[in-house]
Amino acid sequence: MRQDAVRGHLDGLLLAVLEPAPLHGYAIITAVQQRSGGALELRTGTIYPALNRLERIGLLRSTWEAEGQRKRRCYALTEAGARFLADERTAWQDFTAAIGSVLNPVAPHPHPQPHGQGA
Repeated sequence: MRQDAVRGHLDGLLLAVLEPAPLHGYAIITAVQQRSGGALELRTGTIYPALNRLERIGLLRSTWEAEGQRKRRCYALTEAGARFLADERTAWQDFTAAIGSVLNPVAPHPHPQPHGQGA
């Protein structure tokens, strides 16, 4: 899938994979890839600026956690992030329904003729 396919949806993707539990950056990339069946491959240069921005605006919080000799920054959803994610899901459903109705139109139902008119 094209990298630009996630443009405009990156925030929702990141928040969704963080909904169950906090994750560090590489685990976020892996979660998106796994949940998309391998169709979405995010780059570190894409997600880290987004994670920092989401934290700055209060949708995420982060903590440093030690794993052996390494420290990793783990990101977690805030209450505001959970509300934003719910709104993103609703917007996505509305968007996909609208696009779907154009790309896959349902055959129109014939309008019944009033009595006394028609063939």
